[in-house]
Amino acid sequence: MMHLLLAEDDPLIARDIIAQLSKAGYVITHEKDGEATLFAGEHENFAAVILDLGLPKLDGLTILKRWRSNGHNMPVIILTARGNWEERVEGIDAGADDYLAKPFRMPELLARLRAVLRRYAGQANPVLSSGPISIDIRQKSVTVDGLPVEVSPLEYRCIAVLMQNRDRAVSQMELTEQLYAQDFERESNSVEVLIGRLRKKLGKDAILTRRGFGYQIAQDEAT
Repeated sequence: MMHLLLAEDDPLIARDIIAQLSKAGYVITHEKDGEATLFAGEHENFAAVILDLGLPKLDGLTILKRWRSNGHNMPVIILTARGNWEERVEGIDAGADDYLAKPFRMPELLARLRAVLRRYAGQANPVLSSGPISIDIRQKSVTVDGLPVEVSPLEYRCIAVLMQNRDRAVSQMELTEQLYAQDFERESNSVEVLIGRLRKKLGKDAILTRRGFGYQIAQDEAT
């Protein structure tokens, strides 16, 4: 669906989270310490962050406070083995969007992630719509004028990013960062080719090119 940052130093927990999030269609960048996590969050565009509080080198709360003070407002879900209510309040006050204490069940993490992404996009409903196009982020399905459209996982992620940012143009660089993992080899025109495929499936005017700004999902007058 989108590019996420996972900051978790426990290799077993990280492995399970990465496996489940990848299965759900997300692209994951994994960092194991606080300094690398802070740098990644400040220099890349992530749809959301899953942030462990007990990271080595720099703790999660310090990272979160620095991100927020520097204007980075991506959704953040805190993970911690420290489940007391004082730390929960401190995390929320520092700018966290949600909080999950270890141990947790993976379906709950996925549900909370979907919820914060919907809230960040200004949508409480899991179905996002713009003009004739709708996506269901639970089912990962796409419809045009109510009719289902077959899309690949990468095509779906692209539509989801555009849909969640439907009030603005998304630059080619931002799309690239959201759609592809850091170590994924891709052609320089990968995004243009992807947009071309989607226009064939969704309609030639479904995705607008705003010269100098990027791509934007089309909206009808009532949207």
